[in-house]
Amino acid sequence: MILESLVVSAPEWAIDHAPVLIPVVPLILAAMLALSPSGRLSWILSMVATAASFYFALLTLGRIQSAPGGIIEYWIGNWDVIGIEFRVDALNAMILLLVTGMGFLASIFAWSTIVAEVQKQKISLFLSAFLLCFAGLCGVTATGDAFNLFVFLEISSLSTYVLVAMGASRDRRALTSAFDYLIMGTLGASFYIIGVGFLYAATGTLNMAELAAQLPALSGNRSVQVGFAFIIVGLGLKAAMWPLHQWLPNAYAYSPSFVTMFLAATATKVALYAMIRWLFTIFNPDYPFEQAIFTFILAPLGIAAMVICSFQAVFQTDVRRMLAYSSVAQVGYMILGISIATTAGVAAGLLHLFNHSLIKGALFMAIAGICINYKGTTIRDFAGLGRSAPFTMAAFAIAALSLIGVPLTAGFISKLQLGYALFAHGWWWAVLLVVFSSFLAVLYVGRILQSIFFMPPANPRKTRKEAPLLLLVPLWILALANIYFGIDANFPAGLARDGAIAALGLEAFQ
Repeated sequence: MILESLVVSAPEWAIDHAPVLIPVVPLILAAMLALSPSGRLSWILSMVATAASFYFALLTLGRIQSAPGGIIEYWIGNWDVIGIEFRVDALNAMILLLVTGMGFLASIFAWSTIVAEVQKQKISLFLSAFLLCFAGLCGVTATGDAFNLFVFLEISSLSTYVLVAMGASRDRRALTSAFDYLIMGTLGASFYIIGVGFLYAATGTLNMAELAAQLPALSGNRSVQVGFAFIIVGLGLKAAMWPLHQWLPNAYAYSPSFVTMFLAATATKVALYAMIRWLFTIFNPDYPFEQAIFTFILAPLGIAAMVICSFQAVFQTDVRRMLAYSSVAQVGYMILGISIATTAGVAAGLLHLFNHSLIKGALFMAIAGICINYKGTTIRDFAGLGRSAPFTMAAFAIAALSLIGVPLTAGFISKLQLGYALFAHGWWWAVLLVVFSSFLAVLYVGRILQSIFFMPPANPRKTRKEAPLLLLVPLWILALANIYFGIDANFPAGLARDGAIAALGLEAFQ
């Protein structure tokens, strides 16, 4: 009802052009921010840009429900002969809502951390790079063109390398982390574009709808199969799929706090969306070579990520590195759901993708508040902070419990749905591994919570000091969302179910 009333009250131009305005507004304002002499003005404009994109994402989601076939087609410049379009259905409408919503919340708390961790003269350039990254992620999600997905992917990636490197003013290791990220990201992009090249050679088109229409007759073509393999490996690198995740722990640990929070909540989620799009709507799960990948590659890698990276997280002493390894493990849950290749499995993977964004957004936002006031990210640095910063740490604890999958939290709902999907598919043994991985999460999350609430402060003179209000407000929005969606999951579960149906329904592209 809220979305319907929003669409009804929106101006016609906003409704008609919403899909393209989602990335275009931040792209335009990013150029303005690069020339802005005032960091505070740049911050205000970044909030305006992300808020506008969030508004247009809501309009787009509202339009999907009444659009013919549940699809919005937006041809760039009305040049339908060239085939460059934005194409939005229930699947990418969900991801657009997630990315723009998290981007807006991130922009609100940005100022508190940027002034503490970024050189004053570089704040405008930093926020300009953020908007470029944000616009690139939105463009990847909305485009219906395989080559333009690469273009937007590189826009987001190149700006991300800059954002990570700007953490060097706090920790010089950010430079080597950015370089590692650059190398791995370039490899991922190269693999992707090579794969697209193979498909173009076989089909003569880059439009995703036309690719989906032509590929059934070419499923035995070697160029198509090789192209598919290159694309999945490339997107796997971008999504930090185990064992292609080596760039992620250092990138999260040494970036500016704002960057870590935004990347953890959005970047890998968009790459996973792109993988789902290629696996289910452009290619077909019924292809023999794709069935083999689901069974013998994606499912084992998802399980390995869940177990191995959870073990690695247990032995970390830096909280940000611990949560970085946890993120790779959580990507494993999503990959496992996707590998079932059923509506229930894909819906469970999408629901966990949505909930994990809320979880990690809250966790890294709380850590940012601690970095501002206490200048430390080790477990020892967190000792006694339950008394020094109770509101910040209470929100952290809620998100941490959701990460474990405690009942009445969002994380529990998505793990439960994944368990149902695995049982229905006959993979009862995988359910046991999900439970075991969650037990490992109890161990590493428990170490942090024990330090926060049950250990004396490492510095007895540590005074009570909460995170800034600009940080606490979006932090508690995410923390309360983890509780609310753990009690009433109809909204995210509905989005995930509709997204799975859109992904698996090939008629959506025909």
